[in-house]
Amino acid sequence: MSRILVTGSAGFIGFHVARALLAEGHQVIGLDSHNDYYDPRLKADREAILLAMPGYEAVRGKVEEPGLLHGVFERHRPEGVVHLAAQAGVRHSIKNPRAYVEANLLGGFELLEAARAFPPRHLMMASTSSVYGANTKMPYAETDKTEAPLSFYAATKKSNEVMAHSYAHLFDLPITMFRFFTVFGPWGRPDMAPHLFTDAILNDRPIKVFNHGDMRRDFTYIDDLVAGILALLPHPPSVALPEGDSLSPVAPWRSINIGNGEPVKLMDFIAALETAIGSDARKQMMPMQPGDVSATWADDTLITRLTGGVPKTPLPDAVQAYVTWFRGYFECALSPAESPAAGE
Repeated sequence: MSRILVTGSAGFIGFHVARALLAEGHQVIGLDSHNDYYDPRLKADREAILLAMPGYEAVRGKVEEPGLLHGVFERHRPEGVVHLAAQAGVRHSIKNPRAYVEANLLGGFELLEAARAFPPRHLMMASTSSVYGANTKMPYAETDKTEAPLSFYAATKKSNEVMAHSYAHLFDLPITMFRFFTVFGPWGRPDMAPHLFTDAILNDRPIKVFNHGDMRRDFTYIDDLVAGILALLPHPPSVALPEGDSLSPVAPWRSINIGNGEPVKLMDFIAALETAIGSDARKQMMPMQPGDVSATWADDTLITRLTGGVPKTPLPDAVQAYVTWFRGYFECALSPAESPAAGE
């Protein structure tokens, strides 16, 4: 595939996917709204890196804007699509559910309609491990039930999966839904725990440790996730394949976990951060938050079978890379008056 559309290209994961595709020589059309869910300067700095690379074209706009994606598909006729634009965040979905209806549900509909009109060879759409919700069976397998989401964010992503399956069946669109598991790394979102913890430890502020630290997460380093997405891109699902890589008997559709395949105790993740930073965290133990789950764990059998396996960066190396980027970016990108340490 030579022309790839990446939605959410100035976001955390979208930026890394677009940069990896450009490095492989693809043409990338990057669509992003640069909304203010978090500091838009971070998005602008990510996009500046992409704009400096050959083969990148930026499109500004919201995926839910009627007809916008249709126009992008008509103009560029992408052969592959990696749909990452979404309103993210479990807790924010409790405060502002309408944003999730617009970006996730309406945006997903606009994408599917555009793909229906101008079918790509492979449409890949981001889902989340949050769809497993109240499921207590571990590790999570793609065939497990996902009918009990615990947050509205998860509900919108589950809805995207169901919507996509119907379009795959009705219009023979090859669609892969990838379910992420706690992705972190350089250029990560400021509302995520790795950023909040790192910022607090560096500035000697307490960190909030929910469920009194009794949490496990399948922490996935961003480079490993991107490797999984790129490995899957040339392999659209088909109900006709003898190995049965579609999880649907009636549609070229699959859901697939992309995780590290190993749950890490939250306290062990914090300890890795303390080691990388060289300072101890001041921990404020808190109860479980609404919409959260105590553990996530990806069964990576399917992606290993389809791709031969994806990289798994050791946690200490991944955490060290993140802390090194964090220190460099926030010391260089912001003036002293704007830096996270100002006023401490």
